[in-house]
Amino acid sequence: MLSGKVALVTGAGRGIGREIALTLAAYGADVIVNYNGSKEKAEEVTAQIEAMGRKAKAVQCSVADFEACGQMITDALAEFGHIDILVNNAGITKDNLVMKMTEADFDAVIDTNLKGTFHTIKHMYRSFLKQKAGRIINLSSVSGVLGNAGQANYAASKAGVIGLTKSMARELASRNITVNAVAPGFIDTDMTQAMTDTAKEATLAQIPLKRVGTPKDIAETVAFLASDKAAYITGQVISVDGGMAI
Repeated sequence: MLSGKVALVTGAGRGIGREIALTLAAYGADVIVNYNGSKEKAEEVTAQIEAMGRKAKAVQCSVADFEACGQMITDALAEFGHIDILVNNAGITKDNLVMKMTEADFDAVIDTNLKGTFHTIKHMYRSFLKQKAGRIINLSSVSGVLGNAGQANYAASKAGVIGLTKSMARELASRNITVNAVAPGFIDTDMTQAMTDTAKEATLAQIPLKRVGTPKDIAETVAFLASDKAAYITGQVISVDGGMAI
């Protein structure tokens, strides 16, 4: 489905990003595994991808750093020759009520989640235009669709990703470049596992399907949007949330 394609996945060392990278590779793509934290975890992902017979490379870069993003993409293009799929998955949370939230915590989440998405798109823009083809998939969130108390910074960043996605889809459609967003709901990751049982039960009560999602649920949606099967889909936000955003 993705044979001959090269994908750059940000925040791919763990959680949803890791599953996206592995799934794209399973469908035939070579993968640039971006990470900001653990080199060891990122290299575990690249080793699994290489075991599938695909090419992979782990690259450390904070997507919040505009210049570093540019260097990462320049180096990746030089090594891989082209990038066909950009998945903006890197994200952080610094949850608190606005009354207790610091400006630094608000800015940090916006810088990574929203500006980080802009940074990679900005640096990939020219290459995609030259190819007259490309797939951009941005990770939003059910929080960006519905809002969430205690997550004003995160919800604002993810709502911003939706606006960015729709605007970029309009800018790039004439060049055969699609831009879509995936909005995960409550997904079983390290982040959600750290929640208290009470918080988990309260969240489950809001999910019509009455279960948490898995990283694979998100990764398969991303793979579909990255493929030719989704060639006529652009500017859309696909909620993968068990019905939370109905």
